[in-house]
Amino acid sequence: MIRTAALVLAAAFVAAGEPATFVAALEPATLSVRGANGRTPWWREDRAPVQWERAHPVVTRAVAWHRGAPGVEWGELSLEGDGEAWRTRVIIARVDPRRVRFDVQWGVDSAAQSVWSIAKASANVNFAVNAGQFTATLPWGWVVAGGQERLGPGRGPLSSAFIVDRAGTVRVVDGDTLSVIRRSSDIAAAFQSYPSLLTGDGTVPVALRTPCAINCTHRDARLAIGLDRNGLVLVALTRFDAGGEALGFIPLGLTVPEMAALMGALGARQAMLLDGGISAQMLVRDARGAARTWRGVRRVPLGLVAVAR
Repeated sequence: MIRTAALVLAAAFVAAGEPATFVAALEPATLSVRGANGRTPWWREDRAPVQWERAHPVVTRAVAWHRGAPGVEWGELSLEGDGEAWRTRVIIARVDPRRVRFDVQWGVDSAAQSVWSIAKASANVNFAVNAGQFTATLPWGWVVAGGQERLGPGRGPLSSAFIVDRAGTVRVVDGDTLSVIRRSSDIAAAFQSYPSLLTGDGTVPVALRTPCAINCTHRDARLAIGLDRNGLVLVALTRFDAGGEALGFIPLGLTVPEMAALMGALGARQAMLLDGGISAQMLVRDARGAARTWRGVRRVPLGLVAVAR
């Protein structure tokens, strides 16, 4: 809120003929945990870590975890950021590949229309989320679904790929390595996405640091996936938290660097963004078998699901 007010004031100064250098003096963006005892800052734009060597205790202690179906747990976190992110709820899932098996589901019909949503998850699915990015109605980049390569690798900076081998082992790899990896006959499922948020050792890509080489000020509902240091698949979905869950789908939230910080603070060592905005949706089955859902507005061309081994 302070940053938004400052932007309005700065615009007024510029319109009145005052020096535009006032704009450069705005406070850096920050992220805080919101709790019963108020707000606790844990990240600041101008002091952002280059590498996340471990989870941030302020963040991890604030997550309220719930036991889900076998191999799945989920939690919630309340954040306060700048501008539209002043009320942001984060839904976090941790999924153990040793106890579940991941698969990628192709969601494009014969008329080239996107048809996948979490509503399509069958009763044996313990976790589901929309996967990858897309161009028009097709997924962007490499897709292996049901053991069949549907699309070849996409080209571009900051891409990563989520790969499941036939033994169920999960990897997140640099998109530039796919020309070699895709030749393997051991790949059961895979998809490519962008931008990468954290590399294999928790490093924030140079393009996401200040000064930022991409659009690092745009705020949106976000969705990210990665691996933590215990080999668990970590997924974080942000929701607008000022109007209850009925308005949670509204596409307001964090920036890309803030999402990288969130994944690092949650303990991820590798992470990438998935399609967010009104596409973002997730299902987690609780310990009683009931589906907990956070729905998106539109259907998408690709889904990632996990069933018990």
